[in-house]
Amino acid sequence: MNVAKTCPLFVLLLALSCNAWSHHVLGRPAYNLNEDSNTPPSMQVEVQIGEFLVNSMVFPAFPDPNERGRINVYATSSDTGAPFQGEITFSAKRDSWFGGPERVLGVQAPYDGVHRQGFEFDRAGEYLITASFDVNGETYHLDFPLRIGEPAFDPVAVVVVSLLVLLVGISLLWARRIQRDKVRLAQKAARESQ
Repeated sequence: MNVAKTCPLFVLLLALSCNAWSHHVLGRPAYNLNEDSNTPPSMQVEVQIGEFLVNSMVFPAFPDPNERGRINVYATSSDTGAPFQGEITFSAKRDSWFGGPERVLGVQAPYDGVHRQGFEFDRAGEYLITASFDVNGETYHLDFPLRIGEPAFDPVAVVVVSLLVLLVGISLLWARRIQRDKVRLAQKAARESQ
């Protein structure tokens, strides 16, 4: 048997057969991922609030409108390291100049030391999530932003950018006018000195 003739055929068959397994190379296929999967969070916030170290995460990484997501908050005492066993209230509002009313997403007790709150927003945009809890009569708040869907143009940002472009344009026109006046004065002075 001639190896030179069969080798390309063998390589072609091997390449075609490996292609069938390519979507499972790194574990679970991508179409099977949801908010309960091991995907990375879109954001992770670690802060100290009073006597607590608070770690919060939002799943999935890029939530879309009408897609379920989840917020995980893990609070521990900075002194003892014991997890917070009280309830945490989760609320959300639009993060804009005219944010609108704040709506309560839910009140969650810990499960395995983690407070989990599901969410689903029907409109794309920027939101401000607030997790608040009471300890010994003192209320603690943790605010963090959440983007739902694709980023949109903010009307305030458009106005600010337009004003900046206008101011730069006006300053360039004034600089050109001042330069032109200097040239005219220099030419006039040169004509008068002759």
